[in-house]
This record gives sequence, structure tokens and C-alpha cells, in this order.
Amino acid sequence: MTTQANFILKVFIISVGISVLIRYGAPSLPIAATTVNALIGVLTPTLIVAIGLWWRVVQLNREEGERGGKGEGERGF
Repeated sequence: MTTQANFILKVFIISVGISVLIRYGAPSLPIAATTVNALIGVLTPTLIVAIGLWWRVVQLNREEGERGGKGEGERGF
């Protein structure tokens, strides 16, 4: 239970930090309000999460290969 609480607390603290950076730091950046910049702002977080999840799948597959393949009842990707 403590591990889960620590994880949630870390995510909360990081979220607050990012929110503060966006709230007080972003207005000072000279970024024009264009369609391309809006697309970049909207799609960048999605791409970062997709890359992170893909990297995790690669790591799990690598670990699975080192253990000698799938065992009884295990799922592969």
C-alpha cells in the first residue's frame, strides 16, 4: 500500500510542477498562435506516451527472451 501511495504522490507532485511551469512560464515564451503550433502542443504529449509505452513493450519482450520464452499461462506481446 505504501508503494502505491508513494507512486500517486510522485505523479501528483510532477503534475503540479508541470502545471506551475505552464501557468507562469509559458506566457513568457514567444510562440505564435498558429495551427501548426497548436497541433504540436496537442500531439506531443500523445507521442511521448506512445513512445514510452512502446519502449516498455520492447523491454518486456527483451526480458521474456532472456528468461527462455513463455511459460504456462503467461501472455506474450
